[in-house]
Amino acid sequence: MHWNRNLISEKGKFLFGLILLLFISAICAAFGMTDSDDFAIARREILLRRIGHELLLQSGDNTSRVLPVKKIAENQYQIRFENEFTFQTDSLVNITQRLLAKDPLASDYVVNVVNCGNTSIAYGYAISKNKKDDIVPCKGRKQPKACYVINIKFKPLGINTAKNKYFLAGLSFLAFVGFIFFRSVKPKVTLRDDSSTSLFTLGSVVFDAKNRKLIINENTLDLTGTETRVLLIFALSPNETIERSRLQKEIWEDEGVIVGRSLDMFISKLRKKLECDPNIKIDVVRGKGYKLNITS
Repeated sequence: MHWNRNLISEKGKFLFGLILLLFISAICAAFGMTDSDDFAIARREILLRRIGHELLLQSGDNTSRVLPVKKIAENQYQIRFENEFTFQTDSLVNITQRLLAKDPLASDYVVNVVNCGNTSIAYGYAISKNKKDDIVPCKGRKQPKACYVINIKFKPLGINTAKNKYFLAGLSFLAFVGFIFFRSVKPKVTLRDDSSTSLFTLGSVVFDAKNRKLIINENTLDLTGTETRVLLIFALSPNETIERSRLQKEIWEDEGVIVGRSLDMFISKLRKKLECDPNIKIDVVRGKGYKLNITS
């Protein structure tokens, strides 16, 4: 029985370790996607700068520079220019649609052309993955030459939010699995089948743990299951202090409830059954626990 219990325990530990390894691998894989996301975002910034470049060429300006793209908020970018320029609204719409079609993360977005001086919106439109939801006003108009910046806001795909949710849910699941596992394999005093390890000589008393009996001068006293488990802990460590918390955990915690006075009650019962031999005493070790003292 004891050997089989150890085998089951080892299998349980292996299974738990495997589950833990798979969980950690999944988390690492999910958060490893961050690198690919960063690459896609860097690629997006190049596409945004390309939009500014082609827009200047469409307006006939092939000398002034497109300034570095600025990220002004989460999923929102700003294309800035060195000099004033003019542009056709149709050209802006066509250029952004053609170039941002190469961005796998850009399904829906809103474009606003903002005047540098007063931050008013000179022109704006919205593009959706579902074409019927596009909002593109005032096509065919040429905007006056001025200082503009172009703000492009992308619809969040919820990648980071989803990762956080999966991560928290995974941690909760792991905590639950760990709780169930450790409760199932928690060490508990068990009775071995072989007679050589279930018989203990305690002074003039023979303790038969397997059959739950005390044999005293050919007289037999029966023990309850709990009394047997308590005495077995003492018999395995005679003349050693056993902590009260250890006794409570190993005897009662598997039943889900620890009653503070239960231990004292069973200790008292064992003392009465062992009192026929004055050389055997279960003493209180103040502030620690109990000790089975056996004197010759």
